[in-house]
Amino acid sequence: MDGVKDEPTQDQPATVSPRTKQAGERRARWAWAEAAVWTDRMLAALENGVQGGVWFSLIDKVGSDRNLASAWAKVADNDGAAGVDHVTVAMFEKHLEGNLRELSQQSQRGTYCPQAVRRTYIPKATGGERPLGIPTIRDRVIQGALRQALEPIFEKDFHPHSYGFRPGKGCKDALRRVDELLKSGFTHVVDADLKGYFDTIPHDKLLERVREKVADGRVLTLIESFLTAKVMDGLSQWTPTAGTPQGAVISPLLSNIYLNPLDHLMARQGWEMVRYADDFVILCRSEGEARSALEAVQQWTAQAGLTLHEHKTHIVDGAIEGFEFLGYRFERGQHWPREKSVQKLKDSVRSKTRRTSGHSLDRIIADLTPTLRGWYGYFKHGPRRTFTRLDGWVRMRLRSILRKRKGLRGCGRGIDHHHWPNAFFAAHGLYSLVRAHELECQSVKLR
Repeated sequence: MDGVKDEPTQDQPATVSPRTKQAGERRARWAWAEAAVWTDRMLAALENGVQGGVWFSLIDKVGSDRNLASAWAKVADNDGAAGVDHVTVAMFEKHLEGNLRELSQQSQRGTYCPQAVRRTYIPKATGGERPLGIPTIRDRVIQGALRQALEPIFEKDFHPHSYGFRPGKGCKDALRRVDELLKSGFTHVVDADLKGYFDTIPHDKLLERVREKVADGRVLTLIESFLTAKVMDGLSQWTPTAGTPQGAVISPLLSNIYLNPLDHLMARQGWEMVRYADDFVILCRSEGEARSALEAVQQWTAQAGLTLHEHKTHIVDGAIEGFEFLGYRFERGQHWPREKSVQKLKDSVRSKTRRTSGHSLDRIIADLTPTLRGWYGYFKHGPRRTFTRLDGWVRMRLRSILRKRKGLRGCGRGIDHHHWPNAFFAAHGLYSLVRAHELECQSVKLR
């Protein structure tokens, strides 16, 4: 028929326009970006650059129905404790449509006011306690929507050697990079520690960094309102003048924004910095380079209103003295779980294997499995001897329980290995670190 194109056949496949193909490739590059916010048109503007490098009119993206619904879904998946208003995820969901509508209206009108952050404390691997801020469910949803709108704008210019809280990156990538650099001769290491980083970021300087790319006044006001939200710690209450609370959805992005200039400074000087959130090391080829790098970091942090921990920041010869990073110990060309990481696992196992436990052996072992599997998943790159010792120690704890139930005292050792051999615990489903390591090594060999 005139005016109607023939349908494509097997011999004549449909053609894809260059523009459509380009859009598809762009979407693939930004697959992690929230599609409810980042349309093909916005992604094109992101890659091609907006006028002046600054983004306007973002609040409508933050408060859109689709973006808020997406942010809510992530909050619901994470679940978590209630904030100061005692509203749980389940309670918020009962009136979901009305709650999201209210958040949309308030955010876009510029009338949204965050509630106080409930402070709690969690144990630190290094001892002591780490403060954690728990926002309300409604605040978590708004912060999630805010992060989804802002993250691609800043992610575009984040340096590759920053690995914490970034799409497609993680601890293992940072550890692999450190291992590669050590093997390539970058053995002089600046082992740095920022003192109370999340609690000391200056609000004014942080907002200046955000304003470099964002000019929407309502978005900036919303960010500032979260930074200055009251903190409730028991009966105490105060308004923070610095910092961004750990536990807040928006905090990881803001923390990376603030340290990004340091990342680029180190790269311009030719020093190999590997950073995961506020934990970083700088690897150099000589002691002189390392001293210069440390001096540069000291100057930058002082100007940025941050403090390096005097006793935890130092230069080491990574090939001889060794250093610790992200739970691992690097020394003499090898790496293994640091002692504090091992002790943290043992503390967890101890709490689940008390001799006075009234649970069945199968129940205790089932409770141990997620702990052992999760620990191995992170530390599987350690040496076999670490796993052998830990497996033996776990079985000793279980034999001690069985001894107690027979009216015997003491730890499960010696003849108890004959009463309850290793195969006995394997038959009851005890997760073996050594066996997991053997399977991992076989898998690598078969690739």
